[in-house]
Amino acid sequence: MDCRELQISGHIEELRKRIIITLAGFAAIFVVSFVFVEDIYKLLVKNFDGKLAVLGPSEILWVYMSIAGVSAIAATIPLAAFQIWKFISPALRPNERRITFRFIPGLFLLFVTGVLFGYLVLFPIVIGFLTSLSAGQFQTMFTAKKYFRFMLNLTLPLGLLFEMPLVVMFLTRLGILNPARLAKGRKLSYFTLVVISILITPPDLISDILVIVPLLVLYEVSVFLANFVYRKRLVQNDLVQGVG
Repeated sequence: MDCRELQISGHIEELRKRIIITLAGFAAIFVVSFVFVEDIYKLLVKNFDGKLAVLGPSEILWVYMSIAGVSAIAATIPLAAFQIWKFISPALRPNERRITFRFIPGLFLLFVTGVLFGYLVLFPIVIGFLTSLSAGQFQTMFTAKKYFRFMLNLTLPLGLLFEMPLVVMFLTRLGILNPARLAKGRKLSYFTLVVISILITPPDLISDILVIVPLLVLYEVSVFLANFVYRKRLVQNDLVQGVG
């Protein structure tokens, strides 16, 4: 086995180790979340007028597993980001290691911010709109499974999309993205974000706007931050070359 094959084998083994640590962390957090799942459930439905219906014992289990799973995903994000950082850090310079390490807390905070925006702002408006459609026409009954499935489909994508500025900064810092490429792809990016917004919201203009506007603002913030990181990176490279 030559040196290149040994190097590839070492990278694969290191990646496997990082994945195992992340999955083990997720499993541990999932168990803890499941222990407190009833308290989390009560917190999520405290603003719901009435009680949710269930169609069988398996539906209760699905709801609790989903709540524990989402809680575990949110709490595992910093661990997963740290493991990714550990995997790529040998290829980075010391200053790049310090800078990229600072992105880890931001990933968690932005994900939580996106989920909270979806849950506290968008979800009540969407539920109110959909309920108003049935006023005087239908007897409305929410099952727990469909209620939480709708909530997760609305909030989880926002949690992921709210991480866009930090992901763009990180990729720009590594030299994978640059402001010119982001600016050039603005129209396509806008179109993609609008399509995503329409897909995760009900077919009414207010809900679409409530999602589209923050996502477009996030994209522009991403471009601005990419410009800042890119210029700083160029200055640092010039200083390194000057010293060299």
